[in-house]
Amino acid sequence: MNKITFLGAGSTVFAKNVLGDCMTVDALQDFEFALFDIDEERLKDSEMMLNNLKKSMDSTVKVRSYRNRKEALRGAKYVINAIQVGGYDPATITDFEVPKNYGLRQTIADTIGIGGIFRNLRTIPVMQAFAKDIKEVCPEAWFLNYTNPMAVLTNIMLKEGIKTVGLCHSVQVCTNELLESLELPTDGIQSKIAGINHMAWLLEITRYGKDLYPEIKARAKEKQKTRHTDMIRFELLDKFGYYVTESSEHNAEYHPYFIKSQYPELIEQYNIPLDEYPRRCVNQIEEWEHMRDEIVSDQNLTHERSHEYGSYIIEAMETNKPYKIGGNVLNTGGLINNLPENAVVEVPCLVDASGVAPTYIGELPEQLAALNRTNINTQLLTIEAALTQKKEKIYQAAMLDPHTSSELSISDIISLCDDLIEAHGDWLPTYK
Repeated sequence: MNKITFLGAGSTVFAKNVLGDCMTVDALQDFEFALFDIDEERLKDSEMMLNNLKKSMDSTVKVRSYRNRKEALRGAKYVINAIQVGGYDPATITDFEVPKNYGLRQTIADTIGIGGIFRNLRTIPVMQAFAKDIKEVCPEAWFLNYTNPMAVLTNIMLKEGIKTVGLCHSVQVCTNELLESLELPTDGIQSKIAGINHMAWLLEITRYGKDLYPEIKARAKEKQKTRHTDMIRFELLDKFGYYVTESSEHNAEYHPYFIKSQYPELIEQYNIPLDEYPRRCVNQIEEWEHMRDEIVSDQNLTHERSHEYGSYIIEAMETNKPYKIGGNVLNTGGLINNLPENAVVEVPCLVDASGVAPTYIGELPEQLAALNRTNINTQLLTIEAALTQKKEKIYQAAMLDPHTSSELSISDIISLCDDLIEAHGDWLPTYK
């Protein structure tokens, strides 16, 4: 029996979306869904939920949870990764609270920034352990990575020799959300998006062949006269000429311009939600307590296929019917030739039975490539820090981070890194 292994299956709602999607696919009905999570209670919840869903959808897949990760992976054809190392408490709390001692504020802290760096450093050893198991028990498996920080973790798995593509839904929803927010029609749209994860660019957008950017820019400029939730992206659009895929709360901390203790009025001006991710975590924990029985125990649970790429990728590989995605892949051969070849980029990819084939983009507009490189610098040094386990590389990654370096001195950055290393304790390996 073919197998799809889900690592981090205790993420019950996300497991419902991705594996529920797979249950709608005729070509996947003879698959086993192998579930693994270190939280056994949440693992049981997801197993029960998926079995109820299987029954209500008349699916013939087999749902099985595992206590042993290697056995969950054994013989897998596809591996879906949705883990979060350290969870909200203590890891996310640490990522936000320790930097506050230095006056450094964040919004999401899951990609770069000081929080993103340390999220990477505690997650990379776990990913390397996954890679070791995969090479032993399912070396030909495709690894579909949903875990942030996307670019670095995808890069690590590729360095380990695992067939990997990184997946983020920001590309899928970017264009329609932009048009709807500006009250523009969404039919007949063609678009082209490329860059890096969470900072990919809407390079082209047409409706029935007509360039929509002049109208988008005019409406966005008008909308900026009133306070709204996407002000950072519209400001970047105005100043750099292109719309960015990921939300304003994310992009507020990817650049040196917006969260500044010297200019506290910018928080109000751009409607920046500081500490947004911890707030979401607390809300999700509270919501789960209320919705758990409703989702887990409902024997009439239903599901409609979502926009998540996972099931479409697996279906395309199984049926050889091509499907286009926005995928995170290594910039091999200069897919974007003014970004480093050893970085992971987010570009359109064609998926079929032969795997994932990324498309050549060429040069980004130089101002966009320059913005991407500011984030890539920190990503590559974070990878070097994890692989060498040298503290100086952590310091250098942080010193090159756009937001951190715009707020703190070199000595404070080093001191903050040391404090975060100490606060993480056993969540990190020993750094020299």
